[in-house]
Amino acid sequence: MFKHFLNSTRCLLQAVALAGPVFFAVGALAQSDGVRPDFIDSTQQWLDSAVAGNLPAGSSPLRMEVTVGELDSRLRLAPCTRVEPYLPVGTRLWGKTRLGLRCLQGSTKWNVFLPVTIKAYGLAWVVKDQVAAGATLTPDDLMEAEVDWAERREAIISNPDQWLGQVANRMLSSGQALRQGMIRPAQVFRAGAQVRVLAQGPGFSITSDGQALSAGVVGESARIKMSNGQVMSGEVLDSRTVRLEI
Repeated sequence: MFKHFLNSTRCLLQAVALAGPVFFAVGALAQSDGVRPDFIDSTQQWLDSAVAGNLPAGSSPLRMEVTVGELDSRLRLAPCTRVEPYLPVGTRLWGKTRLGLRCLQGSTKWNVFLPVTIKAYGLAWVVKDQVAAGATLTPDDLMEAEVDWAERREAIISNPDQWLGQVANRMLSSGQALRQGMIRPAQVFRAGAQVRVLAQGPGFSITSDGQALSAGVVGESARIKMSNGQVMSGEVLDSRTVRLEI
């Protein structure tokens, strides 16, 4: 699912770059008059098409929703026959963001920013009941539910293999979608523990005993003192095995 999500997001961003230049016409309208400029509706249609035309065909893992906001009510825009939408540098179409609009042909050139909200609904892992900070996550702690992936900038953790057995960095509230930064790998042994040391290379595999000089976290490096007194580093594989980096 996460791979499809990345592809969908990448396509959405590419759509903005490839869809232009698209130009809209606008008369002498003032936001303070309470009149919605015609190019706002055209911008909505352009964004909707960019999203719909670049999502995977058939059943998509994400259901995109695009909402165009209102310009600053204090703005008074001069007549313009060519209005070009563009994505400001450093901006992405995800969550609450903005789209640039600039007048290319008119008595007075202008450049304004239009608030835009991009929502991406899809299945994610959601906390069932409150989980205390430091608690290890189990299958009973989360359930699948539809959420807005774009509600926050942190990426959704969609694969259960990425959170099972992990530890909550902070208290997780009921209904909260699991995102990066909320969890961390669990510590499986302390400094001083006796561990099995595995050394592998082309055509050989050797195991021996060693003593951990640092705490062990699965997937991370730990320092090990070998029986001959040599200190080496290795990757923690499980609660009692460290693979040497050779």
